[in-house]
Amino acid sequence: MAKRGKWNSTLGFVLAAAGSAVGLGNIWRFPYVTGKNGGAVFLFFYILAVVFLGLVVMYAELSLGRATQRNPVGAFERIKPGSPWKAVGFLGVFTGVGILSYYSVIAGWTLYYFYISSLGKFSQGLTEAQIDEVFSVFVSNPFLTVLLLVVFIFLTCFIVSRGVSSGIERWTGILMPLLFLILLILSVYSLTLPGAGEGLKFYLKPDFSKVSLKMILSAVGQAFFSLSLGMGAMITYGSYLSKKDNLFASGIEVVAFDTLVAFLAGIIIFPTVFTYGLSPRAGAALVFKTLPFTFSKLPLGRLFGPLFFFLLAIAALTSTISLVEVATSYLVDERKFSRPRAAFLVGAVAVLLGIPSALSTSSSVFSKFAFGKSFLDLMDYIWANISLPLGALLLSVFVGYIWGAEKAALEIRPEKHRKFPGEDLWIYDLKYFVPIVLSAILLFSLLGSS
Repeated sequence: MAKRGKWNSTLGFVLAAAGSAVGLGNIWRFPYVTGKNGGAVFLFFYILAVVFLGLVVMYAELSLGRATQRNPVGAFERIKPGSPWKAVGFLGVFTGVGILSYYSVIAGWTLYYFYISSLGKFSQGLTEAQIDEVFSVFVSNPFLTVLLLVVFIFLTCFIVSRGVSSGIERWTGILMPLLFLILLILSVYSLTLPGAGEGLKFYLKPDFSKVSLKMILSAVGQAFFSLSLGMGAMITYGSYLSKKDNLFASGIEVVAFDTLVAFLAGIIIFPTVFTYGLSPRAGAALVFKTLPFTFSKLPLGRLFGPLFFFLLAIAALTSTISLVEVATSYLVDERKFSRPRAAFLVGAVAVLLGIPSALSTSSSVFSKFAFGKSFLDLMDYIWANISLPLGALLLSVFVGYIWGAEKAALEIRPEKHRKFPGEDLWIYDLKYFVPIVLSAILLFSLLGSS
């Protein structure tokens, strides 16, 4: 049996795990979901969800991975051999590939927008209607959208095929600091804009009259989506951790980094939007329609436009790496595939599954595929709205009751004879609070209310 990969350093793990968590969910999805849900009040509940739910489940995944030194399927099998619980691991593998298939379509769009913004497309004084037309013409081109899907997945599989330390750790060690640097540059610049004050007021001053159950559950769902929880990514990354690594500190660092990136994305978006009198509730179009119009008006838009889309592409890549790695680790551990063969097989499956999503904006067959949704929207609903919370719910039950939260806590402790800070609260949260909240999210998703 080939020797399993390991992280060369704790920092390498933190950057890789943070890279898995940091993605389009933070920089593309977080600002528009925040804008649609009242700004600062959504941010308040999002941070609560990250601390009291996200971090709790992340520790559960990391501890299970490190204790078993296996992929998601192998981890459940090692704790409870011959039981149906390994189906939860398979759910994680399928969820990772499912999300990869449509997520890489949007990721491909970031490559195209980086390219055209670098050529000065958005510095030519285009009107909002003309910028809308740029987007419509682009997504209506089936060859180009499929090609970009293939390119992005191939690039991801190449990095994963290089191994844990030589591929994932090395590349995320380059990409994550670069991502953070670009974020800081854009954040500082956005704070100099005339509408920064109004934007920050909307983003940082909560109006609790806007609180609703739907908004709270949306904040919780965003926290799980942005932290890559419920699909086995953190089980996989945790399995490459040494027993000497401080899992307790590393979990906090990963969550802090992920939350900071989402927070800075809001700092970039809202002052910019308020400066030009645009709607913070513009939805998913905020990045690909609204912001290019904004960049066309900024004095340094020719520079910051390409920087922003390059930032999006990096964030997407660090996430797709972990999506490919979940299924790759299963094939390497359980099926004894070579790593390159496993990675590119996963990529090929994701491309085939992703082509209908790429065609959802150009083909009448896939634009209204089923239940009034496009194929891409249907994939997002199935994998992100149902499969992710279901996976996280089952994982919390397994770690809390089947393996035992007390055993998992021993794996988290920096010193085995001494409880980590908040250990009793963590056990209570994992066994009672997390399952109740995740069940509510799942119920709302199934009823179509979230």
